[in-house]
Amino acid sequence: MNFLQNWRKRHTTAPGVAVYGAVREDPEGVAELLSECELLRTRAWQNKLELDDSPTSLEALDQLPPRWREDPEELPWLGNDAGLYLGTVIVRTVPGASWDVWPSGQPVVRLVSGRVIDVVDAGLTWAATGAPELFQVYAEASEA
Repeated sequence: MNFLQNWRKRHTTAPGVAVYGAVREDPEGVAELLSECELLRTRAWQNKLELDDSPTSLEALDQLPPRWREDPEELPWLGNDAGLYLGTVIVRTVPGASWDVWPSGQPVVRLVSGRVIDVVDAGLTWAATGAPELFQVYAEASEA
């Protein structure tokens, strides 16, 4: 993930530990980095879809033809971006939701209820299989 590579260049601490601490020191900066999702945004744009960080855009992503499945090198990167985008939408639209990072460096979303959503895993699963749909994960998070 690009943001982790840039982060590692600036820190001598172990990568997971550096990001883990950064989310507490600069949550807005980490949120900005996590929201980039460059590959996903490029593929969406190529399909005339604007990702505006809204739940509606998740529904539109769910409808895209999964051409990325034809490219085994792109699939995990796109899935990772899809998960980060899902997390971005949740954090920006579900009251009390926030980014958290496990000590391993894995970004997750923590809901006000205490529930933790591994959005990257959800994005990877969606990219590979189409299920669960991104909007479905969002809907469950918004109900919690």
